[in-house]
Amino acid sequence: MEFSLFDQVADLVHAMTPDELGEVRTKSHRRGVKVWFGGDKAGREHYEAQVLARRHVDGTEGHALEIGFHSEHRDSDTNQAVLDHLDQHENKWRPDLGPEADTGVFYGADNWRRVSEAWLDADVEDPDIAFEVGTRVVDYVSALEPVLRLRANT
Repeated sequence: MEFSLFDQVADLVHAMTPDELGEVRTKSHRRGVKVWFGGDKAGREHYEAQVLARRHVDGTEGHALEIGFHSEHRDSDTNQAVLDHLDQHENKWRPDLGPEADTGVFYGADNWRRVSEAWLDADVEDPDIAFEVGTRVVDYVSALEPVLRLRANT
């Protein structure tokens, strides 16, 4: 059985996520990995690294590798409230994520929201990409999770 890119990313996320955030959960598949905290099943708010059709990102052919945080509640108002909270606390996470992190509507799903970046035509066959993706997922987890927990505690 082949150990896929996203299985490798999941292992790296487990190894590199700061202990003080608690037990990190992952589920990988052929086209991505989902990362969350809490229960056995991923919640509507989670982190992901996944391959997307590039047309959703910039309207051209090809693929993109999207990495970041998703709010996928059924209700778009709830998703917007999550994004508004992150926007209000941008000064806490922006220094760690840099200008690459973009906030807005999810690629291809108008009711969802995201803080993420897209790597256009990423070479998913590159032997170093698992480390690059895993490290970047941990950047998002480390920067955004404390801010998201502020919202949960208010």
